[in-house]
Formats: sequence, structure tokens, C-alpha cells
Amino acid sequence: MEIDNPVSSGGAMDVDQSVSSSGAVQTGGSAGTAPAPVSSAAGAAAAAAASVTVGGGENAAELKFGQDFEDIHILSNAQVAVILQVSAKSAGNRDEELNEVYRKTQKYVERFNTMTNPEKEHQELVDELDNLQDALTTFRKETDDGREMELHGSEVAALMNLVATDTMVEEAVALIPSLSRFPEAAIDEILDLIRSTMIRIVS
Repeated sequence: MEIDNPVSSGGAMDVDQSVSSSGAVQTGGSAGTAPAPVSSAAGAAAAAAASVTVGGGENAAELKFGQDFEDIHILSNAQVAVILQVSAKSAGNRDEELNEVYRKTQKYVERFNTMTNPEKEHQELVDELDNLQDALTTFRKETDDGREMELHGSEVAALMNLVATDTMVEEAVALIPSLSRFPEAAIDEILDLIRSTMIRIVS
């Protein structure tokens, strides 16, 4: 399925999207830059939370994904919501109507977005989300045998989507089975990063 433009009038938008059947999304900005491909938050969360083999040797619980998930930047629902809000505002300023796919996507991410606060400044929210993603992406834990463990991009997005301020280690592993490779203390550190950010956002 191709989405060349999120508006029905065919005018240029800030975000052009190409959505594959796997849920991967290619975004391209209008500011002259070409951001890396990103997966849809819905597809990323579903892939990360699933524990069954889905075909072609893919298994989210073992962090085995298909070619559509290679070399992509995965965003959380909250980050996608921010991007779509900006694009929708831009369309409104040009009196352009959002198409049905765009509206449904926006409705979905806003419904399941747990990291939002209408009283926060837009840039403040963007910075909090970006800082959290960076903290989770750069998180490292060394094992007893000297190996360095890190979070997969799908795990980062799923954690940002699924974790609440009261989520415990056991619940996080149940939601995202691949986290079981980490020691419980490391998972608790990861959850603390998310809790802190969520508290700052909603307070």
C-alpha cells in the first residue's frame, strides 16, 4: 500500500509515507533532509510483543525480523503522534483535508499514546521523547562472560509504547519476551528510565 500524500488534495506535505505490508514506514521531510526509514509504531509494538514465529524464520521473541525491518529507525506511538500532529496542522494551514488512512493512523497512535500532556510545549515533549529513545538505544549491560548487551530498536519502541509508571519487571518481560535475556536488575534500570520520563511528561 502506498501513501504518497496524507491529504486528499494532492498538495505537498511535510511527511510523505510509503507503508509496506509489514508496517514499515519511509518518511521524507520537506526541509531538504532525508530521514532514515522508520517502522510504524503499531507494527513495531506488535512485532516486539509477539512471541510466535510469523513465517520466513522470523520470531520477535528472538529478535528475528524480516528484511523490511533491516536498517530502519523505529518510532514509538508518542513520536509518531507528534509527527502526525505537526503534519495535520500544516495541512490545516493550507486548507487541505487529511485522507482516511492518515486520520485512522493519527487516531490509533493518539489513542495508545501514554506519553502526552497537552499542557506541555511541543518542543519540550519532543525533547523528552528523543532523550528517552537515545537513553534506551545507548543502554548497555555487560554480562558475566564479558559480552555487552543492548536493546533492539523494536524493544525500545515497544517499551515506550507499553510500559506504564507502575510496570514491574515480570510484566515487562511478559509484554516483551525478548527482554528475558537481560538480568532482572538491568530490566529494572530500563524501566526506571521510562518511569522518570513519563513522570516528567505528565507532571
